[in-house]
Amino acid sequence: MTPFVRAAVAFLACGAVLISCGTTPPADTPAESAASPGPATEPHTATPVPGPTATAPVRVERNDAEPALVTGVRFGRHPSFDRVVVDFQGGVPGYTVRWVRELHEEGSGRPIDLKGGRALHIRLVPANAHTEDGTPTWNGTTVPASGGITGIAKTGDFEGVVGIALLAPGVTGFKVTELAAPPRLVVDVAH
Repeated sequence: MTPFVRAAVAFLACGAVLISCGTTPPADTPAESAASPGPATEPHTATPVPGPTATAPVRVERNDAEPALVTGVRFGRHPSFDRVVVDFQGGVPGYTVRWVRELHEEGSGRPIDLKGGRALHIRLVPANAHTEDGTPTWNGTTVPASGGITGIAKTGDFEGVVGIALLAPGVTGFKVTELAAPPRLVVDVAH
């Protein structure tokens, strides 16, 4: 084996060890103590992550020249919370996330049926959910039965404002997180 190949193998082996060890726990996961009691073969039991508890409105203003494009809205159910991820092209726009008792469609003003409950309304500005020729980039998201969120409705895509309603039986805690690469807005809603 040549010295170059030996050095490359050693470098890759060190990198694999560093990656597998990691230095920080994943987000929303409690860190394990470095001096945990018990033998090394003791199985690890994951501690359930509690759902979010804050109910106050969240508002972030951005006055970017170009509206962000909503490319999709994804849903995931977890043991103590439901997660909705709004995917964007062009960055995360400004947003307001708050609990409401009633909603009206952007533009038409028609009331939206909240199915007897409440809605966590996500209002994105400046944003579009359609291409320049008017083709929708997101029409809706299916939500399985039995959980905190009972449905997701598009409340508008009009004049640089996109609205998304997360339907729920009542007000619960929520948390909003911005992520980049790719740009997305994550909203966790407690059960």
